[in-house]
Amino acid sequence: MKMMFRYELKKVFARAGGKVALFLLLLLIGITCYFATNVTYVNEQGKTEAGPFAVSRLKAMQKEWAGYLNEETIQRVISENKKIRTSPEAMSEDVPLKDIAYSRGQGIQEIRNLLNCSYTAHFREYDYYRADSLSENDAPAFYSNRVSLLAQWLEEEADGLFSEEEKEYLIGQYSRLQTPFYYDYMKGWTQLFEYAPTIIMITMLILGYLISGIFSNEFSWKSDAIFFTSAYGRNRAIRTKLKSAFFIVTVIYWAAVLLYTLSILLYLGADGWECPVQADFSGWKCFYNITVWQKYILIVAGGYIGCLFISSLGMFVSAKTKSAVWAVMVPFVLIFIPSFLSNINSPAVSKILGLLPDQLLQAGTALNYFTLYTLGGKVWGAIPILLVIYPLLTLLIAPVTYREYRHKEIS
Repeated sequence: MKMMFRYELKKVFARAGGKVALFLLLLLIGITCYFATNVTYVNEQGKTEAGPFAVSRLKAMQKEWAGYLNEETIQRVISENKKIRTSPEAMSEDVPLKDIAYSRGQGIQEIRNLLNCSYTAHFREYDYYRADSLSENDAPAFYSNRVSLLAQWLEEEADGLFSEEEKEYLIGQYSRLQTPFYYDYMKGWTQLFEYAPTIIMITMLILGYLISGIFSNEFSWKSDAIFFTSAYGRNRAIRTKLKSAFFIVTVIYWAAVLLYTLSILLYLGADGWECPVQADFSGWKCFYNITVWQKYILIVAGGYIGCLFISSLGMFVSAKTKSAVWAVMVPFVLIFIPSFLSNINSPAVSKILGLLPDQLLQAGTALNYFTLYTLGGKVWGAIPILLVIYPLLTLLIAPVTYREYRHKEIS
């Protein structure tokens, strides 16, 4: 068994295509990490800086505002923002002077973004300058605005898109968010989350190529007669193929994800892992009441489950068609076809798209979608359903692939 296992791995990685694929994966991870860590800081003279020193300065400024985002802190932020925005530098028409004013507000920039979200006129709007017109007296409504804007949107623009139970569920989730929540510097995590779908999808495409030939090579190499007439060709050898494929997916996926994670967090810092996802602008409207580290777990776990499922489906196609080409196409179809269908403005289509496997590969983005399902009288978000359905489907595909390949006729 060990010899067969090593042989299957050798077939994948010893060939030139396998080596090129791994090199390409490392190269693309490196490029993605470069963009993800490209964080800038504007110094006191209004000059833009980059690099580790710029990261440390930005972090120090934002750490000054770390703590519970209560009414007093909101008042201080509004006051500080007003002071900066009404300064001579900010009021000047001179761009370098405006940059100097901007540099003074980098510490409160992320909280300012939250103010723009909370005090907007409509739920789906974002006004970058809304925070500039606020007064300290507006601070008490910071959290209640989030709930009232949702309720207004559900009764007006979104009327008919959700059932009454689903509306109650969303409002209940918003109301149950523990406030005041804790805020901290989170640049490492926000950059990590922004580019995570890119890393996971790239890894999935590389994996799709690597395992595409595991079940079809014997036919393309005209060695199927030898394989199926050997002592263990129709049992142990097939199980070994499945084990080697899952081993490749597991090792390469986690190696890629951990390399990406460590590269980003070691450079930008892992501060803010205990904050709620709503403490960042990108997660303000999220109805899942989870923390930043829990979001990370969902992203990497969802990506792994998605890679396992799509790889399993690719193996089945390879075994069924005896073709690596058809197997390679599976990840592309499952990843890119939904993006075309998303242009169809239909609640039914949206619910179908919400349960496709590509959502697992971009779980961080899917957390912000209001895709709901009523099952057994209870309302569920898409993420919990996806995390249950696709492990089960993966477990079902494996024996089907085994049975399909075992009964192949010798050509």
